[in-house]
Amino acid sequence: MQLRSLVAALALSVSSLPLWAQSYPERAVKLLVPYAPGGSADIVARLIADEWGRSLGKPVFIENKAGAGGNLGVDAVAKSIPDGHTIGLQTVSLAINPALTPRMPYDTLKDLAPIGMVATSQHVLVVHDRLPVSNLKELLAHARSKPGKLTYGSAGGGSTLHMSAELFKAVGGLAMLHIPYRGGGQALTDTLAGQVDMSFPVLSAAAGHVQAGKVRALGVTGSKRSPLMPDVPTIAEAGLPGYAFETWFMVFAPAQVPKPVLDKLNSSLNAVLQSPAIKERMAREGFDATSSTPAQARVRLESEMPRWARLVKERGITAD
Repeated sequence: MQLRSLVAALALSVSSLPLWAQSYPERAVKLLVPYAPGGSADIVARLIADEWGRSLGKPVFIENKAGAGGNLGVDAVAKSIPDGHTIGLQTVSLAINPALTPRMPYDTLKDLAPIGMVATSQHVLVVHDRLPVSNLKELLAHARSKPGKLTYGSAGGGSTLHMSAELFKAVGGLAMLHIPYRGGGQALTDTLAGQVDMSFPVLSAAAGHVQAGKVRALGVTGSKRSPLMPDVPTIAEAGLPGYAFETWFMVFAPAQVPKPVLDKLNSSLNAVLQSPAIKERMAREGFDATSSTPAQARVRLESEMPRWARLVKERGITAD
């Protein structure tokens, strides 16, 4: 009798899981972006939010919570109620920041549950016209002839603009001076003005200036050419083999979110990312829609954390 009751109870609990998952979400879902409006993470979030809300059956609204290189907003998600109604979107900085921040407010692998990948994007190496180089090989030779003299701007220490440049220096064996700004727009503006010799802005931000001839694009940072700049080679094919840098975007929830909720978030997100309209909108902004399972997203996060930790340690990179 006891055994029969136990079997019945287990059957009831298992059968109730799909119903519980179907009742989620009970209200609007907050998608927290840990940067100010207008940046690449914010753009990606706004590209998917409306369609994702329609797929889930409840609105997905965006809240921007900037600070501490993205850690402030991610920490808010990590410490939120794990019911799936507060989630976050972060860039590859999710894998980079633990190496840059001695005292992280959260444990990336223990306190967060990846929902899935969303997109990838590239940066592009642009130089000011006054620099006497017309291609990447000439830039490498010029930089090596003037160690520590050439300058590059970034969106601040530890930003993706900074890390793409640091990887460039490491692979190329270069010494250049880092000029940090409070945002990528400022770094690009000063590259246009000649206040710094070069920078690594995101493709969508630089495309118009490159087309207008205001700066020269010497190479895109990814492993393949971009439709936004089809005539610009990758940095690897232009003369620096072994170099590749992509920014990826991942959505995540607090670690204790129930698996049925996590799975529903993932399946609804992937349905959005497979939409031809969303893919086209992303491509126009310089992003490649990229879907995954939660497990695949976690593998990518876990595999990249040691890579960036090594670079940060070897190059003495700080978030200041």
